[in-house]
Amino acid sequence: MIKLEIKDLQNGMKRVSVEAKVVEKGDPREVKSRFNDETYRIVDAVVADETGSIKLTLWNEQIEQVNVGDNIKIENGYVTAFKGETPLNVGTFGKLTVG
Repeated sequence: MIKLEIKDLQNGMKRVSVEAKVVEKGDPREVKSRFNDETYRIVDAVVADETGSIKLTLWNEQIEQVNVGDNIKIENGYVTAFKGETPLNVGTFGKLTVG
């Protein structure tokens, strides 16, 4: 896996590895899954490096792990278009590390 800069992230990219700082974190909201009847908590955060910034979607237990000012590392993440935006996602197979 190659470590990328935020400016290089594009829609459709998979297996991305990024190191960034959390510069914003929104309020949690609940969403219902399209696939089952479960409800999940999500938060939109903004992460940045020296090249730019991108929205990062945090799910469930990730919400408490991450705070504004934290340096994070995402391994095996992906970027996909959703509602006109192209957020970075950790996903089921990705890893989010704080510190």
